[in-house]
Amino acid sequence: MTTALLDVDLHVALRSDERDFQLHARFTTPSMRTALLGPSGAGKSTVLLAVAGLVPGAKGHVRLGDTTLLDTAAGIDLPARERRIGFVFQDYALFPHMTVERNILFGMHRLGAAVPPATMARIGELLRQFDLDKLARAYPRHLSGGQKQRVALARALAPNPRLLLLDEPLSALDTTLRTRLRAELAEMLERVRVPTLLVTHDPHDVEALAQSTIELDNGRVVPAEPTGA
Repeated sequence: MTTALLDVDLHVALRSDERDFQLHARFTTPSMRTALLGPSGAGKSTVLLAVAGLVPGAKGHVRLGDTTLLDTAAGIDLPARERRIGFVFQDYALFPHMTVERNILFGMHRLGAAVPPATMARIGELLRQFDLDKLARAYPRHLSGGQKQRVALARALAPNPRLLLLDEPLSALDTTLRTRLRAELAEMLERVRVPTLLVTHDPHDVEALAQSTIELDNGRVVPAEPTGA
């Protein structure tokens, strides 16, 4: 019997003046890299935010291996800061007033206090690992799209998360750059070996980056088509 690496059963109600949206997403995956595939508005990003603990009122459960992050029936709801989840947002969300080094540092140490030597050693390791050591003092406005992607990924990985969430990390790029960075991202994910849940609407991303796929539509998981007899 295959053990689920990630077990999700989420119920979220989102209401605004324009729309009422109900998410009922239930799935398990044994894979290190799983894609959430579906059209815009399907609920993919809402799943990521709820898994990260960033959606107030989310109900159900989220289990990562033997660790329970959310189980409303049992009264468990770990705050986002205690879930040890790295999040790479669609636009990378780098701080424009911080250098590359400081952006990565923010992922594991709040500014204003003395930085322990072990923390700086970890930052140096990440700078080298993602080929950013020569850009440590550069600001985001001076970086290429690929460099920004590497900084965002390094920042998400700095605290040694137990799960990595990627929300459409290639969608803001033009076609040529997206093709090149897709291959680069696939290599980086293979190297860091952190369980990853990836949101995309592009089948090419799924083919290059994911080992399994969960399809969403209108807040529901689309049942997998049966394989041939």
